[in-house]
Amino acid sequence: MPPEVESAVETMTAVNNEFFYWMSIALMILIHAGFLAYESGASRSKNVLATAIKNLLAFAVVVASFYFVGWFLYNAMPSGWFAMSDAAVAALPWSDNMGPNIEDPASGIFWGAFALFAATTGSIMSGAVLERIRTSAFLILATVLGSVVWIIGAAWGWHPSGWMLTQLGLHDVGAAGCVHLIAGTFTLGVLLNLGPRLGKYAPDGTVRDIRPHNLPMTMLGLMLIFVGFFGFLMGCVIYTGEGFETIYGSPTTLSAFAFNTLMGLAGGIIGAYLTSRGEPFWTISGGLAGVISVASGMDLYHPALGFLIALAGGALVPMIGMLLDRFKIDDVVGAVAVHGGAGAFSLIMAGIFLGGYPNTDGNPSISLWGQLVALVVFAALGFVPGYGLSWILKKAQSLRTPPAVEAAGLDLSEVPATPYPEGTPVTVMRNGHVEELKV
Repeated sequence: MPPEVESAVETMTAVNNEFFYWMSIALMILIHAGFLAYESGASRSKNVLATAIKNLLAFAVVVASFYFVGWFLYNAMPSGWFAMSDAAVAALPWSDNMGPNIEDPASGIFWGAFALFAATTGSIMSGAVLERIRTSAFLILATVLGSVVWIIGAAWGWHPSGWMLTQLGLHDVGAAGCVHLIAGTFTLGVLLNLGPRLGKYAPDGTVRDIRPHNLPMTMLGLMLIFVGFFGFLMGCVIYTGEGFETIYGSPTTLSAFAFNTLMGLAGGIIGAYLTSRGEPFWTISGGLAGVISVASGMDLYHPALGFLIALAGGALVPMIGMLLDRFKIDDVVGAVAVHGGAGAFSLIMAGIFLGGYPNTDGNPSISLWGQLVALVVFAALGFVPGYGLSWILKKAQSLRTPPAVEAAGLDLSEVPATPYPEGTPVTVMRNGHVEELKV
């Protein structure tokens, strides 16, 4: 091949590589558009704008904090402890690689994809704590989850040199453990300290149905998340210019991801429809649970097996949601069940059905034992800081809004606007009381 042609091919390969992740970032932003619609619809009308603003702020705060802290942690902690490797030094915010460096054009695009993963973890928690958490407390929790907790799990279990791969043979290509399970258990820890919404449970423990103000908007939001999930999964593979590898460096194809993502969606929806007896919210949430259920092994599953695993995972999540209600854990959007429950289920299924399958060279083969150990570590990594930090905020009386504000709606106290103004009296919150203004 003539030198000029070879140079042109290398340039085109580099451009295609960058463009692949550029599109991944763009599609992942649809996840956040979906979460905004999903949670706004799930809220009551008195909390709609506060919910939307909370989502926007979480996105902005986590992306910024991930630049300063998160990317460094991912590159410094694959061994389990801090190590100032060359990659860690290059990930420091004052490094040349963390800016418009022409010699290393890929750093920013990879950082961007991981920053969107980080923001997604905050959005997973966001829906569960609707209608009673202080915005300031939520942003503190989202920052710690998105820029510290999950990325340590990613360094341990998703990095090609992470100790979970090199010592346990962990297989979690679609981040069911290091994103969804960690975010789900972190959220559970927060919910235990936050408590349920006012009126959610009767004195005798009976569950009261607090209905979304706009269920179709919630369902549309989940459909947008499904679209964005294809961008999420693009970020779970490495495009080499000649083909694709998993995050661990083993060969794969986009066909494997397409088969099992779509079969996971289909299986999860059907499974949740059956066990929830057609309840719309759980039915469509089952699609997300189905994809997460196959995420750990979606590069290796036969699509028929992926469908069956997703069918079981989708069927499981409404039952987990009902179990949480029995313990008076008020998870507005079922985040603990969908992300935490399906994330744990995904790791177990990969251990059962892929046990003995070889990992990348020099690393242990996939095993049920390795998957279970990783499950416990991920769950603890999420739950302990989620519970501990929210407990501190609770003791400081900074976690939850006052009862009067919660009863009147967070929009009155936090947002200088009205979502549905036609025919609605103009009201303000003063000294813990709602006052109607004459205009």
